[in-house]
Amino acid sequence: MASESARRNSVGRCLVIHPVLRHGRGAGDGSRTRSGRTPEARLEEAVGLAQAIALDIVAAEVARVAAWSPATLLGKGAIEAFGRAIADHAIDVVVIDAPVTPVQQRNLERAWKCKVIDRTGLILEIFGERARTREGRLQVELAALTYQRSRLVRSWTHLERQRGGFGFLGGPGESQLEIDRRLITDRIAVLKKELEGVKRTRQIHRSARKRVPYPVVALVGYTNAGKSTLFNRLTRAAVSSADRLFETLDPTMRRLDLPSGDPAILSDTVGFVSELPTPLVAAFRATLEEVTEADLIVHVRDVHHPDSDAQRDDVHRVLDEMGLGERVEEGLIEALNKIDLLPAAERNALLNQTRRNDAAVPVSARTGQGCDRLLTLLDERLDGRAPVRLDVKLTDGAALAWLYRHGTVVKREDDESEAHLEVRLSPAELGRFNARHTGDETRRRQ
Repeated sequence: MASESARRNSVGRCLVIHPVLRHGRGAGDGSRTRSGRTPEARLEEAVGLAQAIALDIVAAEVARVAAWSPATLLGKGAIEAFGRAIADHAIDVVVIDAPVTPVQQRNLERAWKCKVIDRTGLILEIFGERARTREGRLQVELAALTYQRSRLVRSWTHLERQRGGFGFLGGPGESQLEIDRRLITDRIAVLKKELEGVKRTRQIHRSARKRVPYPVVALVGYTNAGKSTLFNRLTRAAVSSADRLFETLDPTMRRLDLPSGDPAILSDTVGFVSELPTPLVAAFRATLEEVTEADLIVHVRDVHHPDSDAQRDDVHRVLDEMGLGERVEEGLIEALNKIDLLPAAERNALLNQTRRNDAAVPVSARTGQGCDRLLTLLDERLDGRAPVRLDVKLTDGAALAWLYRHGTVVKREDDESEAHLEVRLSPAELGRFNARHTGDETRRRQ
């Protein structure tokens, strides 16, 4: 089998194109695309996706067209101009950051004499290279075959599997495997059956965890938002957290020790991306069930990214499609990550803005800033006991002892005469404390 470096080197030189309508939404007048991003931002993301599988990006361009062509997507002039650039720069692969039909793909490949893949094919190629567990590989293969099945008749006549991934990029001299629609359909049926077995296994594991019982906290967020880095920081794990899109594909779970001393399970999941291909959403249903079963969902956001708000909307949209719209509306915990990359004034403004917000915590997974506060918030949400602020005379040892025995003291500061406490107590515990100890020696602060 060829080495990883050899396979990567065989991928080739790449041109990335993000097409938009010249006089429609996403045109060059600064308006935004359907996903809420400028065309330039979408192009930058597409370049990042291509770089994730080590394509050599020679050029990247926003292609503004007057109207979509059913036969070639782009107009004749654009095809000729790009054709000259492809020949001049010896381009091997063209990535078009948009859906491309099988007919359009075939015609573009004939015109440009190079490989053409669309956004779905690119993301599937990334997933094909990155998936490591059996479940992940099954899910990616299912998504890839579903995608390929629609392209067999007029465009696809083979799958090239020697390079790794799923062969959408292709290459001279690689082995070819003849596949027809019937074989793909049969394989899809087998994969679905195997994934049902994986789903049952995961259900057994979840049932076992519920008997422990440890609460589950799921990290979700846009790809490259820093979920895996935060996961490592909170759990002291060593999950791969390289600065590239879709670094995490397989779900990872580790023990999380909360400030109260209680344990929880933290789950790191695949990152979302704008306009995630429908076959992938369906194929990854089993993995994403970890999110639907979680006791808490933490949305990790890259607040340093210029499209942070649009990325948030994309994540919320996918969660809503998973049937979690109600939990989104009720408010997720937001870990506002990468504050260490913000300018000092912007960082301080964010810290002041969220100081009293119990659902948004500015953090830096890289430096650890804010992670203690995030853990405290997770502890409070999982515990279900509200924090109460109390001033207790230092001479009232019985009241102090009762609070330490029946509650969880989150914070304590002493002055000459009083202990200023923040204690988590259930309503019943607070009622018993008030009945026994509230008086001249103790008062509650708002």
